Amino acid sequence: MPEASSQQFLEIKEIKQGVIVLKNKAMRAILMVSSLNFALKSEEEQNAIIYQFQNFLNSLDFSLEIIIQSRRLNITGYLDKLKDLETRQINELLKTQTAEYRNFIKDLITGGSIMSKTFFVVVPFSLIEIPGVETAKGLFRPKALATLSKEQFQRCKSQLWQRMEFVAMGLRRCGLQCIPLNTSELIEVFWSLHHPEEAEVGYYPEIPPELIK
Repeated sequence: MPEASSQQFLEIKEIKQGVIVLKNKAMRAILMVSSLNFALKSEEEQNAIIYQFQNFLNSLDFSLEIIIQSRRLNITGYLDKLKDLETRQINELLKTQTAEYRNFIKDLITGGSIMSKTFFVVVPFSLIEIPGVETAKGLFRPKALATLSKEQFQRCKSQLWQRMEFVAMGLRRCGLQCIPLNTSELIEVFWSLHHPEEAEVGYYPEIPPELIK
C-alpha cells in the first residue's frame, strides 16, 4: 500500500484570505495576542484585569480556543554576530572572552533554559450559523458541504471577521494587543507545529505565491 501523506490526517482543507477552511467547511481565524506581566501589576490593577477578562468571557456567545506555543528562543542571528565579532577581534583577551560568552549563551539556549512563548486565540465559525445552508437532522447535508460558493464563503468570512473584531476589542480592554494572522503567517504557524526543530532555528520554507491568496 502506498504510504499515506500526513496531510490526509489534517482537518484543514485550505487556507485562503486569512481564513482556515476545514474539511467539513467550518472556518477558523487566528489572532496572535500579546502578553503582560501580571505579577508586576499592583493589586488594584490585577483586580481590574481579572474583572475585564471575566466580563469578556461572559460576553461571548461562541466558543474560543486559546493556544500557547512554547519553543526555545531563536537567537541564531545573535550567535552568528558574536562569532563574526570573535573572528575580527584583534585583542586576544577580548577574543577569548567573546568566545566564552558565545559558548555560554549557546549552552544556555541548548539546555532549554530560555523559552519564547506565543499566544493565539482561535475564533470559529460554521455554515450552520448562516441562513440558506441546508441541514438535515441537525447535520450538514453532504451536497451543501460540497458546494460552498464564493458568496457563502464571503458571508461566512464577514461574520467571522466581526467575531474577530469583537474578541480583539474584549482583549484590548484587558491590556492585550491582538493582530489577525494572514494566509502566509497561518501557513508558517502550522508548518512550525509539524517541524519544530527547523522552526526553532528560524527556518521556514518559501511559500509559493499561488498559495498566498
